[in-house]
Amino acid sequence: MSAAKIGLLSLTALVFSSMVGSGVFSLPQNMAQVANGSALLVAWLITGVGIIFLALSLLHLTRQRPDLDGGIYNYAREGFGDLIGFCSAWGYWLCTTIGIVGYVVIAFSGVGMFTDSKDHIIFGEGNTLYSLIGSSIFVWLVHWLVSRGIKEAAIVNLLATIAKIIPMVVFIFFTFIAFKFDLFKLNLHDFSLQVPLWQQVKDLMLITLWVFTGIEGAVVLSSRAKKRHDIGKATILGVLLALSFYVMVTVLAYGVASREALAGMHNPSMATILQQLIGLPGTIIITIGLIISVASSYLSWTLFATEIPFLAAKNGAFPKLFLKNNQNNVPISSLWLTTLVVQGSLIAVYFFNKNYTQLLLISSVMILLPYFLVSAFYLKESIRHKRTPHIAIASVASIYALWLLYAAGLDLLLLSGVLYLVGLVIFSISYFEHKKSLK
Repeated sequence: MSAAKIGLLSLTALVFSSMVGSGVFSLPQNMAQVANGSALLVAWLITGVGIIFLALSLLHLTRQRPDLDGGIYNYAREGFGDLIGFCSAWGYWLCTTIGIVGYVVIAFSGVGMFTDSKDHIIFGEGNTLYSLIGSSIFVWLVHWLVSRGIKEAAIVNLLATIAKIIPMVVFIFFTFIAFKFDLFKLNLHDFSLQVPLWQQVKDLMLITLWVFTGIEGAVVLSSRAKKRHDIGKATILGVLLALSFYVMVTVLAYGVASREALAGMHNPSMATILQQLIGLPGTIIITIGLIISVASSYLSWTLFATEIPFLAAKNGAFPKLFLKNNQNNVPISSLWLTTLVVQGSLIAVYFFNKNYTQLLLISSVMILLPYFLVSAFYLKESIRHKRTPHIAIASVASIYALWLLYAAGLDLLLLSGVLYLVGLVIFSISYFEHKKSLK
């Protein structure tokens, strides 16, 4: 990488792009399936408050502890020791690396909407041989792009982020015009689900749980930022922008179709809604937006997954191998590891699709522990310095992070523990390697 650093606009685009991937395009159907309009508004209120306070925690930590780069790992290590720090880094890296495979699969599933027919399947659901070949080419192209420099990759991501916002703006414009308040009121008081309001809210939280993963993007790349103050600003701006799009897309959808109709739509449901409003161009616009969106999200998460092992290795939590940078100042060993794991996972999707889906769910839960540790460290720091306003912010963020762990469910949390146990082998190797080098 060149000596140039990442500016505020590119950092904000990284945060926004990492959060807004494929999920937004299916949100109307996903949410209508489990909740009426009243539960929707309550869930967004809880999520909005919680995620903003978590973002504020990250903002204040970057300013109170500018000595700690790559916050997700270093905050956990500084606050709770080397082992907990490693668990945070390991869980985050595993979640990002395995999770981003889904982006590539969805992208080629979207391409299949233009190339496939009932009698001639080329890309299918993103798990055919042609999808594997296309996905592999894309993954190695991103590997090449990131290896040229993180600043350069961030600029490409900025352009892609602008491109993927356009279809969402088109959707919001036409649903706003078609919005019927009487229909929205009916959806507010739709009791056909026969499920208590609190249960509907909890079920929605299982969905909103995932659409804000990536909030920490600017913090992970803090050592690459042009200005330290840009890190917190980018986090807040990215969260507010994403929250605004999520709320508008879902609330407006409840005003153009009944909850039952929304729940029965094929995904991406945004395409189905827009097709009903403006015809076939609606499907084309949203599908192209989906492909661009998941491609740019893949790039963002690859940058994060490349940075974390490097930062952990600097403190002896990962093997020394991951300290290696190339001539462009990119952690090349981390990048190779990430790309090879993604490539292996794509092959797993092709051969063992059902089993891999379960692994995706388990690995996704692993990001929740790093989030809780960030808010817990902020609370610990605030209590130590007796900063009452900061204690209040950190407390709300910590409660929200604990709520996310609860909403994820005990089964997935216990299964994710198996992956943490695997990580302990790497921690042991790194610990003795680091200890030996000190002698």
